[in-house]
Formats: sequence, structure tokens, C-alpha cells
Amino acid sequence: MESVDCSLVLGLDLGTSSIKAVLLDACSGNVVQSQTLETQAGVESSCGQQGKEQDVCRIIRALNACLASLPKERLQKVVRIGVSGQMHGVVFWKTNHGCHWINSDNLRIFEPKEVSHLITWEDGRCSTDFLSSLPEPCSHLSVATGFGCATVFWYLRNRPDFLQHYDAAGTIHDYVVTMLCGFQRPLMSVQNAASWGYFNTRSKTWNTDILQKFGFPVSLLPDVVDSGFIAGKTSFEWCGIPQGAEVGAALGDFQCSVYSSATESTDAVLNISTSAQLTFSMPVDFQPQDHPSPEEPVTYFPYFRDRYLAVAASLNGGNVLASFVTMLSSWISELGIDDVSEFSIYSKVIKAALSQKETSLTVHPTLFGERHIPESLASVTNISAAHLSLGHVTRALCHGIIENLHSMLPSQRLEESGVKRIIGSGSALARNDVLKQEVEKVFPFPVLYGKDVDSAVGAAMIMLNPQ
Repeated sequence: MESVDCSLVLGLDLGTSSIKAVLLDACSGNVVQSQTLETQAGVESSCGQQGKEQDVCRIIRALNACLASLPKERLQKVVRIGVSGQMHGVVFWKTNHGCHWINSDNLRIFEPKEVSHLITWEDGRCSTDFLSSLPEPCSHLSVATGFGCATVFWYLRNRPDFLQHYDAAGTIHDYVVTMLCGFQRPLMSVQNAASWGYFNTRSKTWNTDILQKFGFPVSLLPDVVDSGFIAGKTSFEWCGIPQGAEVGAALGDFQCSVYSSATESTDAVLNISTSAQLTFSMPVDFQPQDHPSPEEPVTYFPYFRDRYLAVAASLNGGNVLASFVTMLSSWISELGIDDVSEFSIYSKVIKAALSQKETSLTVHPTLFGERHIPESLASVTNISAAHLSLGHVTRALCHGIIENLHSMLPSQRLEESGVKRIIGSGSALARNDVLKQEVEKVFPFPVLYGKDVDSAVGAAMIMLNPQ
């Protein structure tokens, strides 16, 4: 890296609903600038409500705009770029035609060209019956709906003509790295490969023999490198970032979030954003066993430098609260009452719950199922006339989100693993004091809030000392 007194590292996170960019001082490691922009990229899926897709053009437009809003004189000092993003999902493109570079408002940017929609991690098109018909992977991770390889299998069986239009695939952040570096074939980190399924983290190889027997187009699988590896260099100037800036292989947003926040080996990290995760780092010599039970709620994600994270990854977090607010907004509209913003509704339901300290109402919040129990539905029990207020319902919903995570990774297991403290992070947790109260009720550990913890920061931090 060139002289640390003037250089900056850019961290990017391509999240489910927004783009975040941060600039880190390469000497101090401090964030000197940040910007966030909503993507508004959701589009209707041909699979109906089960499908979750996003318009890649809108994502990249937001990415370019997010960078363009940062001071150009600072972007000119960027010497490395770390990229993270929403895991599991898949986007397809045509080699050599995935994007084109243009000049816009005196900036050099790229725009998608022959690229599919992004099928996100939230996609539910792969039913339990469909997943059970797939070959068993040689991996310590089971395959679930929303995983890249499962989605490819779905297209192979239901719309094989779709796959014939493309010869490359990756996560949305793999796509960005590929375009920035001008690669012929995409590179994928171990973290992202594991999130796709059919990848063995011990040998760091795809299960190509298994996949080929079932007709899977293995030519779509990216080449895999270690997480934290420098993938290449920018082939063009980009929004003022010089040509030749080093670019890291795209990383998992979850791992980057943990990397930015866990300062001690005895820390557990609780992240509640769109979804929710509770995790802690396993010992250096830990190796997960292949062929775990699909019903096991704790999985082991590859981290950095061949270590693993024990993870309870719930599909139900801030998205459940968002669905609750959307439901209330719809009811208000159906009653013919003047429109009330969802922001206003959210503020009022949290205020109501703060005034209701306890409730015997029970909400099981698995509105979106769980990977280890995909057939699980949400439910409300212990209903009585005395517990129907907005405060009771909201309090019970927040408690249910935390209790659901606790059922996946109980306090006893955390204590046995040496956990001493919980780091609380994520946008949904940061703005919801009711969730914070419920965390402190359920888990018998000190909880630390308020750190600037996010995936973009973690992606930049790992580029300060790449592998």
C-alpha cells in the first residue's frame, strides 16, 4: 500500500435494501467519511410472492450515486477497495457483456448490460419437496431456498432456457468486483461460495462431481479464493477512484459485520437488521463435520484465516416488524382513515410498547420460516381480552424475535463457549429500544450498544491487512 499518511481504503456494502460506502484512513483505521443510499430495487418476480428479485440496474445506479456523493478529492486517495454484500443470492450475466463504462457528470461509471435480476437470499421458490429432491452436498452446510446453487437447480428444472442466456454467475457483490477488475471469469471468496451451497470449506472446492451427475451447469461456478484475498485492480477510473486501485474478493456481509464489531474472542455478536443473527468465534483448530442434520439451527460460517463462526441465522428480524407496520398501514387505509406514514406508525407502536413493560401474550414470529424448519409459520397464543392493546402486541412481537434467536442458540451454550459479553448491532436493533430491553431480559450477559458496526466498515478493515 502506498504511503499511509495520505491513502484511504473504501469499504462497500451492497445490502438488501441499501448501499453503504465508508472511507477509512489507512493509518488510523478511523472512518473519515460515509454515505448510505436506498436502492429501491425490488421488482415483481415471475414466481409470484414466493420469489424475491431485485433490479441490478437500480442497485448499480445507487452504488454509483452513493460514491459520487463522496468528496472526489478523497476518492482520489483510495488505494484499496473492500466489498461485502447480501449473501446466498445469485445474479447471472454474459461474459464480456456484463457492463459498459460511460462518462456521466464528469465521472467514469459502469452500467449493467446483459445481466439478469438478482434473485436474493429471501427468495422462497425452492420448496421443501424441491430441496429434498436435490443431491446431498459434501459440505458441512445444508442447502436452503435462496442459496445460489439451489436457485440454479430451480432454473435448470423449471426454466432451462433462462440459463442458456448467460455464462457467468455470482452474488451481486461478486458481480461488482468482476466488473471493476474486468475479469473474464468471476472470483468468489470462500465465504460467498459456502453461502451458495455445494461447497466444501475444508478442501475449498465445489462439489463438481455431485453436481455434474445431476446436470448442473458447473461452468457457471466461479473460481474460489480465500476470504481477504486481493482479487485484482480497477481496470478503469471509477467515480474518481484511480485506475489500478486494489480490489478484494467480495465478502459476506455477515462476516464483515462481525469483523467490525467483535473486539475480544469472548464477544458474541447479535445483529438485527432485515434478518437476525447471533454468533461467536470458534477456536482456531475447530473443523465442522460434514453432513449436518438439516434441523440443526446452528451453522458454521467460514470467517477469516481458516476460522469459523458459530451462527444462529434467523430469517426473521426487522423484516417482521416491517411487515407488522405494513399490515397496520393497510388496515388504516381499508378503514378509510387519512393516510399515515409507516414511519409515523412505527414510532407510535414502539412508544406504546415502551409503556407496556410486560405481557403474557406470546408471538412466535417466524413469518418467513426458518432454514432449519422452513415449514414453520408464525402464530399468536395466550390471547386474552386484557392483552389486545397495541403495546401488548408490539411488546410480544419484539420479545418473540429475541426468544426465537435464543431458542436457536441458548444462553447456556454461549456460557459453555466462554462468551462474556454481547455486542448489539444492526439497524433494527439500533432504533428500537423495545428490542434492546428484550435482549437484556432474555440473555444474562452485559450488552454493548453504540459501536459503529457494519459490513462496509468490516470490508474496509479487512483490506487494511489482507491475506
